[in-house]
Amino acid sequence: METERPNVSASRAPACPLVGRDEELSLLAESLAAVEERRDARIVTIVGPAGIGKTRLVAEFVASRRSGVRAFEGSARDGSVSFSPFARLIRSRFGLVRGTDPDEARAAIRRGLEGVLEPRRVSDAVTFLGQLLGLTEEESPLTRAVSDDPHEAELVRRAVVKAFLEADAQAGPLILVLEDLHEAHEDALSLLRYLLEYLTGPILVVCTGRDDLVYRQEDWARVGERRHTLLELEPLGEEESARVASAMLAIYALEGEVPAPLVETACAFARGNPGLLAQMVEIYAAEGVIGEATTEEGEARLVLYPERLATARLPATVEDAVEARVSSLDEDERTVLEQAAAMGAVFWSTAFVALARTGLEAPDLWVEEETGDVARIGRMLDGLCKSGWIARRAGTIFPGSVEYAWARSEEREAIAARTSVEAKSLSNRVIADWMEHQPGVRTSEERIASLARHREQAGESIQAGLAYLEAAAVARRRYANGKACEYYQRGLELLGDSHDGARIDALHAYGDVLQSMGYIDDAMAAFRGMLTLAYRLDMKKKGGAAHNRIGRLFRDMGSLDEGERHLTTAMSLFEASGDERGVASTIDDLGKIAWLKGEYEPALVMFRDGLARRKKLGDRRSIALSLNNLGLALQDSGQFKEALEAFEQSLSIRREVGDLVGVVTTLNNLGTIAEERRNFQKALVMFEEALEVAQQIGDRNKIALVLTNIGTTYYRSGEPERAIGVLVRAEGLCDELGDRLKLAETLRALGKAYLMQGDLGKARDCIGRAVDLFASVRSKVHLAAALRTLGEITAAGGWGHAHTTSAREYFDRAVAIFEQSGNEVELARTFKTYARFLRKNPELAGNEDVQKEASTMDARADEIFERLQLTSASKSELPPSPEAEIEVG
Repeated sequence: METERPNVSASRAPACPLVGRDEELSLLAESLAAVEERRDARIVTIVGPAGIGKTRLVAEFVASRRSGVRAFEGSARDGSVSFSPFARLIRSRFGLVRGTDPDEARAAIRRGLEGVLEPRRVSDAVTFLGQLLGLTEEESPLTRAVSDDPHEAELVRRAVVKAFLEADAQAGPLILVLEDLHEAHEDALSLLRYLLEYLTGPILVVCTGRDDLVYRQEDWARVGERRHTLLELEPLGEEESARVASAMLAIYALEGEVPAPLVETACAFARGNPGLLAQMVEIYAAEGVIGEATTEEGEARLVLYPERLATARLPATVEDAVEARVSSLDEDERTVLEQAAAMGAVFWSTAFVALARTGLEAPDLWVEEETGDVARIGRMLDGLCKSGWIARRAGTIFPGSVEYAWARSEEREAIAARTSVEAKSLSNRVIADWMEHQPGVRTSEERIASLARHREQAGESIQAGLAYLEAAAVARRRYANGKACEYYQRGLELLGDSHDGARIDALHAYGDVLQSMGYIDDAMAAFRGMLTLAYRLDMKKKGGAAHNRIGRLFRDMGSLDEGERHLTTAMSLFEASGDERGVASTIDDLGKIAWLKGEYEPALVMFRDGLARRKKLGDRRSIALSLNNLGLALQDSGQFKEALEAFEQSLSIRREVGDLVGVVTTLNNLGTIAEERRNFQKALVMFEEALEVAQQIGDRNKIALVLTNIGTTYYRSGEPERAIGVLVRAEGLCDELGDRLKLAETLRALGKAYLMQGDLGKARDCIGRAVDLFASVRSKVHLAAALRTLGEITAAGGWGHAHTTSAREYFDRAVAIFEQSGNEVELARTFKTYARFLRKNPELAGNEDVQKEASTMDARADEIFERLQLTSASKSELPPSPEAEIEVG
């Protein structure tokens, strides 16, 4: 199992047998046995304070595994890197070290994937696994398909990583160890949570972290549900602590047992924490309780001097121990460690050379062999390794440098706190200047962000701001959306009112990322900022893009008129700047607004225009998107044959280009057409395939959409109990996602299912909530469908004249909206439902005028059905069409 933890020098406290963890080892062994027996994934999360023995426990367990089980480790020790635990995991799996040449790394991954994945999937896996390592992107059909959509790209990466791990586990069970997750960035935790939820196959995932992990992620133990076990490591008992302390000190005892006072003092300090016991052994060495002696053979070795315990200055707390260690440093050691603390958790030997030469003049002739500073710095770093301050790492990201890491973060923090502001500023400036000229800095999110932090800490705000924007762009290309947001925000803050050109591009990208993450208000602010800068610089193309994004946000929030104003403005600016791609996209966006308003004829005109323009541009992904949107408008206009053709063309293209999110959308829409024709079996086949792909990529919005349609299919086919089970699940997901339109549609379907069951109270509650939500988002067609259902529920109650009047009002409002919108299919269905109510209602059955009205409605409905050539099954009184999905262009 590869590890990139610092390899602590042998001079530090020796290893000892694992004590007091038999139950924990048994639990891990049982989890692995379950994985092997049932061929399904299990998760164990181990939490506890620093030094409690999490890593040691896992190492002991992994070492005890049988030969056929492979184990790989990742760690989030450097939480500043978006996907650090996965980067280390991938290096472990493919035998790579930090600093491996990018081309060599890609080649090694490709070789490792051959025989694991199907040949057609290897390139995509190389690309997305390489992104987690921070490698520059190698384009594939799949990356081209998702290049403009950070959210979709993130979903596809999840699917690729999951598919690789599951395929790899087919060769034999896997143990994946992911440590220090309390330091992991949200981007990494988001990917990990998805894997824990959906990973299948013989894989045991062992997660470790401090208690902060479960405080930050309150529902962590529920991720993966019953297959997830949370294990909290407790301090060792008194006897166990004494055994560990004795074992650590035993190698220094010349003969007999370790003196009891030494063991008792160490145990009193450590309070059951094995890491602190090891630290006390180091303190004994520093205070002379462990010191050198000469054996009879004349060899020097370390031995115990228990008599010195009485005069030793022993710390009472961990903080005292760190303070004592820092105070023991000489001036040169302190300077080097202050510079190392300025560099961060990881640092490099050649940077110390640059720091040592600050302010010096070059010699007459620069002869490397005659410069003693390099050798002196090397000796200094070796000494600090031996005394346990730092540790040398395997590999390096900067060729020609030796890479080191701090052995303990609390010691780095103590050194940094003691460093003067002036010294910090100078060190950071020199480190930044040195980093600027290291190879590969500009292609790595981690390195550019590190450069930005050094510039910022050196007081160079503008250079720091520009570097943060560079880091954000690299993070965005890796689809590390959380990190990208952090970098964009900091970079824009540091730039202030300078560099308008750079800020326009940054605000555009920042807004897109914020929108993909659901931060709508923040995205709106970013796009408005972009619009202001574009206006000042008279950049019409950028202004069009800003108005387009603002219009989409208003549209998605249900403010259709406001969205249309901005999109119309965007169209004018795109036309003025000759941006054909922007024009085509905005035409589709305006078509969606017309569709949402129920204005199907204008929507069809716009979608056809947008499709023709996109065909000229040759962008197949956009062509598929326009075909899907056109299909929806055709479907709602009752042109089912043409709609089916559009959807099938869209699906074919999306499968070819690997657009998995698009595949879900179009499969869902094909399912709605099958359902329109009451072919429920075919509809369920389409929806189930759509659900499978949505779960594969972890798109919860799409999962909610498809679940709603599956539930609707069940109640339409006469299975209300199954419908309610699925729809309740969809309701919870929609509510969690905060999607009012999908929640309203789900509630409408639930109301219909409860009505079919005869539970009028629940039916009325659901449909009442749906009506309020539809009205709040100003979706007229959805509102009309909900009003029709509310009319049915009110009529079914049989509560007398007042409710008969209310039911008629609901039906009348639904008819008016469908007539105004031109949705003839739903208008005809409303006529049928309304006519049935008029005939069966006891108060109205004898009213001749009312019965004539019912006959007129039936006749109008039959005329519409005949003209639209719907099947006889489609003419029956059905609920409104299930939720389809139109897309952003």
